[in-house]
Amino acid sequence: MSFSIEKGEIVLIVGSSGSGKSTLLNMIGLLDHPSNGKIFIDGVDTTTLDDNEISSFRNKKLGFIFQFSNLLTDLSVLENVLLPRQIGGTDGAAEKEAMDLLNAVGLEKQMHKRANKISGGQAQRVAIARGLINHPSIVLADEPTGNLDSVTSETIVQLMKSMAKKLDQTFIIVTHDRQHFGQVDKVITIKDGRSYEGEQPSGMEVLA
Repeated sequence: MSFSIEKGEIVLIVGSSGSGKSTLLNMIGLLDHPSNGKIFIDGVDTTTLDDNEISSFRNKKLGFIFQFSNLLTDLSVLENVLLPRQIGGTDGAAEKEAMDLLNAVGLEKQMHKRANKISGGQAQRVAIARGLINHPSIVLADEPTGNLDSVTSETIVQLMKSMAKKLDQTFIIVTHDRQHFGQVDKVITIKDGRSYEGEQPSGMEVLA
C-alpha cells in the first residue's frame, strides 16, 4: 500500500475487522516496524531511526488518542495533559498551553479534578488535549469513539474536526463508525492487504 497525507487533513482509515487498520496506524505511529517499505513523516524516513531516535521522534511529532482514554487516574486532568510535555522536557509555557487546550475542549472547570472523577466523554476530550500538547505533526486516533454512546461520539468527532481546522492539525483516524464522521478530507479503505483511496474499493483501483 502507498499513500500520502497532507498537513491539516482529517483522514479516515476504514476496513473490515482484521484487515490491518490498527497495524497500519501502529506503523505510522512508530509502535510497529514495517517488514518492508518506508514511512516518511515531515520528510524523515522513520524506518532508519534507532530506538532512542524513535522515542524522541514519537514524543515530538506524534500525538495519540486511543479507544480508551488511558488517563492516569491518580493524576488530575491537567497533570494528564502535561505528561507528554514532561517526558520531552517541560518548559515554562507548558502549563498555560495545557490549560488553554482544556479550555478549548470545554473542560476549564474540570482541569483540577482527578481523572477518575470525570465522565467517559470528558476523559476522551482530555485525551485529545493530551494528544495536542506537544504540537505534533500528526495525531493518530484508534477508534476514538468506540467506547462512547452515539451522542458523545458526535461531540468528540465535531471536537476533532474543529481542532483540525483551528490548529491546521492533521488527524489520521481508524474507525468502524464511518457514519459519525461525515465529510472528511480523505478516506483510505484497507481491503485484502491493499489500500484504496475512497469509500468502496472496486476492481484494482489500488494506490500502489
